[in-house]
Amino acid sequence: MVLTKLFIGIDLGTSAVKLSLVDEKGTIVKEVSREYPLYFPQPGWSEQEPADWWKACLYGIKELLAGVDASAVAGIGCGGQMHGLVVLDENDNVIRRAILWNDGRTQEEVDYLNNEIGKARLSELTANIAFAGFTAPKILWMRKNEPENFARIKKIMLPKDYINYRLTGVHCCDYSDASGMLLLDVQHKRWSKEMLEICGVSEAQMPKLFESFEVVGTLNPEVAEFLGLGPDVKVVAGAGDNAAAAVGTGVVGNGGCNISLGTSGTLFISSDKFGVDPNNALHAFAHADGEWHLMGCMLSAASCNKWFCDEILKTNDYAAEQTLITESMLGRNHVFFLPYLMGERSPINDVNARGTFTGITMDTSRADLVQAVLEGVAFAIRDSFEVARSLGIEIQRSWICGGGAKSPLWRKIFANVLGIPLDMVQTEQGPGYGGAMLAMVGCGVYPSVEAAAGALVKLANTTEPDPALTARYEEQYQKYRKIYPALKSVFPEIQ
Repeated sequence: MVLTKLFIGIDLGTSAVKLSLVDEKGTIVKEVSREYPLYFPQPGWSEQEPADWWKACLYGIKELLAGVDASAVAGIGCGGQMHGLVVLDENDNVIRRAILWNDGRTQEEVDYLNNEIGKARLSELTANIAFAGFTAPKILWMRKNEPENFARIKKIMLPKDYINYRLTGVHCCDYSDASGMLLLDVQHKRWSKEMLEICGVSEAQMPKLFESFEVVGTLNPEVAEFLGLGPDVKVVAGAGDNAAAAVGTGVVGNGGCNISLGTSGTLFISSDKFGVDPNNALHAFAHADGEWHLMGCMLSAASCNKWFCDEILKTNDYAAEQTLITESMLGRNHVFFLPYLMGERSPINDVNARGTFTGITMDTSRADLVQAVLEGVAFAIRDSFEVARSLGIEIQRSWICGGGAKSPLWRKIFANVLGIPLDMVQTEQGPGYGGAMLAMVGCGVYPSVEAAAGALVKLANTTEPDPALTARYEEQYQKYRKIYPALKSVFPEIQ
């Protein structure tokens, strides 16, 4: 009897780690989630303790394997939050809390990189310009504001790479995640010596680079013993969360598209050719399948709805709030919402941007405000969609995933704001599922990421746009897109 192999997929998110145990046929055997704290030491700052990630992963995996034949586990793959700065000293101890992807403290450093080094030069070196969330500005901030800590840095890595290091003892990073550091020569898949020099760090301080599906090592013996796993369990490099989620929804090879509606929101377009948006409104990154992708990223997506319901309406029954929004209300809202609760990345690159409700009157209802939040997030993704269209990329349909995509109403709004059909997969577990698929490739179950996606990703349902509603949302979008330019100069004054 041949034992079915099992694979562990890790989704190292901003609020929690989600762990999936997946067999080689793609069936999810078991899932575990563990939360950890998020720290906001100053307005606009966002940090976490890497030790909290590791503890959640370690004990979460132990819980995941309870009652399971652990000898069947062959590999582990991690998808994780991107851009976060994790710094280790000469003893591989964490020097300070990780500065996260949604941290906005680096405006001065971003301005220096974009204006002094120059956007054209940055794009030439890294295929991207500086955004506040990227890792390079964080390194410059640390060099200026925490020189004693900066002097202690022996290794620089990203959040999921810290987990891989704790699992294997190897300092590693994959190309998809490294693409978002502003330190990688994305086209040639190597560290940019000039960018490292600009940031005052050396290549020796950077992790070794791998393709996402490549095996970086096997489990440390003590970790294997604690988890009850064999020391020969393979760990692959994994991927940034958006690339891993794209793998999990089958967006690999040329011309695929995925919209991820999680804490952040992304428009992800896969390609078999390297290409750069000449205006750098979309990121040009390596993909977890070994090829490339363009990506627009908004910082606050499903988190906008969570914030509004949790903090303002004082409820976590999101579905109940959406039942108040009737069919006749769609495309006719007089209230508009800018979803810039943490500033914004794609395509406006403005850390000073803030969330607003516009158009509130005496007859504005609770449902109008909830609807405005849902629509504002869709309109913001449409902004990146329009950039892709300006590059000659015609998106005929897209996959959609993430916690927000579980809402039929929100999917309907998105399908009609974008005017395209939206597909959902049968097994939608985001980056963790993609991480498990990458581990399958690394362990030889499938010969390539495309082959794994072809075998495992199945369509569950499609949300079709309605021509009449699409036309109404077109009018609404044209109104929406005038609001930010009108307020742009006001935002810095109200910080």
